[in-house]
Amino acid sequence: MKVSYIAVVIGLAVQSALAVSKFQPRRTSSMFISPPALPDLPSPQDARTASAGDGLILDDIQSDILIGMRKRTEMFFFFSVDDPTTFKSKLSSDIKSLITNTNQVLSVSTQPITAVNIAFSQTGLNALGVTDDLGDPGFKNGQFAVAAKLGDAGTDNWVPGFKGTNIHGVFLLASDTVDNVNDELANVQNILGSSISEVYRLTGSARPGDQTGHEHFGFMDGISQPAVQGFTRNVLNGQAVVAPGEILVGETGDNVDRPAWAIGGSFLAFRQVQQMVPEFSKFVADNALSVPGLTQQENEDLFGARLFGRWKSGAPIDLAPLHDDIDLAHDINRNNNFTYQHPESAGFDFNTNQTNCPFSAHLRKVRPRADLGDENTGHHIMRSGITYGPEVTDAEASAQQSSTDPDLQRGLAFISYQSNIAQGFEFIQEKWVNNANFIFGKSTPPGVDPIIGRVPNTAAETPRDVSGTDPLDQAKVFSLDVEFVVSRGGEYFFSPPISALSGVLAA
Repeated sequence: MKVSYIAVVIGLAVQSALAVSKFQPRRTSSMFISPPALPDLPSPQDARTASAGDGLILDDIQSDILIGMRKRTEMFFFFSVDDPTTFKSKLSSDIKSLITNTNQVLSVSTQPITAVNIAFSQTGLNALGVTDDLGDPGFKNGQFAVAAKLGDAGTDNWVPGFKGTNIHGVFLLASDTVDNVNDELANVQNILGSSISEVYRLTGSARPGDQTGHEHFGFMDGISQPAVQGFTRNVLNGQAVVAPGEILVGETGDNVDRPAWAIGGSFLAFRQVQQMVPEFSKFVADNALSVPGLTQQENEDLFGARLFGRWKSGAPIDLAPLHDDIDLAHDINRNNNFTYQHPESAGFDFNTNQTNCPFSAHLRKVRPRADLGDENTGHHIMRSGITYGPEVTDAEASAQQSSTDPDLQRGLAFISYQSNIAQGFEFIQEKWVNNANFIFGKSTPPGVDPIIGRVPNTAAETPRDVSGTDPLDQAKVFSLDVEFVVSRGGEYFFSPPISALSGVLAA
């Protein structure tokens, strides 16, 4: 007989409360960043109300999947399983109680000192003896197999650990200090002992001061996240609304046959992306626009904003085409409320007119909005990454070149969650970002995404054509011959429901 939804919720809630009280001290301040450009997380009451309607069991969904890009500090600890029997025993008896669920992070009073999540690669499931097909070929094959398809110029720059099949899983540990994260990792390692070995680790932190929430090129990130039915109760103007099954496997909107134990899990696409910040800054300065009435600095800032589709503040250029607008950026009901159409402007044709926003702009490439007619395209993802590495040094800024010192490398630990990797992360990267003809039906071929796009199956130095960046000459095409981002590799994982950690995964 199927256990009732209410019984499952009550049981998991009791387990969650016991885990918090037994293993984690109480917090007095939030573990998350809260820049004014990003909407607040739902309250516990709003989340309970929303989830009840869609049948989501938030106490069984790992905390990182639905919250977005909000972590202050986070470590990704990639490991291999050396002793499956011991690992599975400890997974059930000790690790499961450490795993943070979604409800826990919605209130400061229930947030742990350090949130812990866990996810497994296909080779990791194999190592644990789990033979169920999760119904995702991309996950099954792994990311290394599709490096060229994603546009990586070879894998010479990949972190060695990502090149083979040694990574069986990853712990995601998030808190407000590195010390807290390190302490919790030590706890996890003490529990698991020699049953696992470290393959690689990467620690990220939100940038300091007024750059909190901004990625290393300086632009506010994480604004265009979708609202997930069953989690987001108060939908903002311009926010895409997606069925829970676009993010969570086995939920409403996911039409693939999944094992029952996997319902409420999500596929995690991890990418380490190195950002060449001095080189980007030099490129923007060297290619400053010449819009009349703007200063040199304003023309530089405008060019950078047109590459991204937003100003550094987060204000969309479609609504603020010539000058940054901080008030707009900080208004969560306006900073996402645009479609690239302008019915208020007589004769405006958004298939020919790039005055407000280029067809190639990064923001437009990854979320085309009205360019595709229906907003709900089936290709939405939930991003949950974090910046890593130090700020640009004075020496790098002066030389306009990134240091070769590995300790000074910086970039983005990119994470996306989706129920279908081929229709989520891979589709966006291959079919939109890297496709010079997308967005289709425009008067001028857009070219690739100028920030993360590249021509697939080509060398790193291959020029990439981009158009529309100059509002005074919208048909102008220029070739990018400098690398702003360098792929350091990654892997695909499955973030299971917490109940599976003492079920199938520990059997």
